[in-house]
Amino acid sequence: QEPSAETLAQIAINTAEVAEYFGDAPVVAMLSHSDFGESRLSKVSKIRDAVEIVRALRPDLPLDGEMQADTAVNPVKAKENFPFSSVAGRANVLVFPDLTSGNIAYKLLRELGGATALGPIVVGLGAPVNVLAMGATVSDIVNMAAITVNQVQTQQGSAS
Repeated sequence: QEPSAETLAQIAINTAEVAEYFGDAPVVAMLSHSDFGESRLSKVSKIRDAVEIVRALRPDLPLDGEMQADTAVNPVKAKENFPFSSVAGRANVLVFPDLTSGNIAYKLLRELGGATALGPIVVGLGAPVNVLAMGATVSDIVNMAAITVNQVQTQQGSAS
């Protein structure tokens, strides 16, 4: 099922909070196949709607979109083509339009980019819950266990 604009907005907010949890100041890009209104497809208008929802709920959060992945992370392209965006070219939180595209990017970064992948980290539930992917390595298991324990400790500390 395709996420709604409201769901995408909540994903953006939750993911920004995860970035803050790890000590990063989030700069959020809502990703698409087009940049800033180039497409009139309903899938893209949903992303633009999500941007407006987040801006209403979290006006303090640096966020923009819709934009292509290279626009989000390439400062040269961003400066040349989209100088009006304070997010383009410097995003460190990428919100994909759906689970399929997000999972594809995650797997490609892990396999071809040599990135250490942590996750998936499940957020937005009442208690810390995380999932191990099929084929998880010992390192994956240890990393996810450490993250989950830290989430529990953080939650218990904030409940005190």
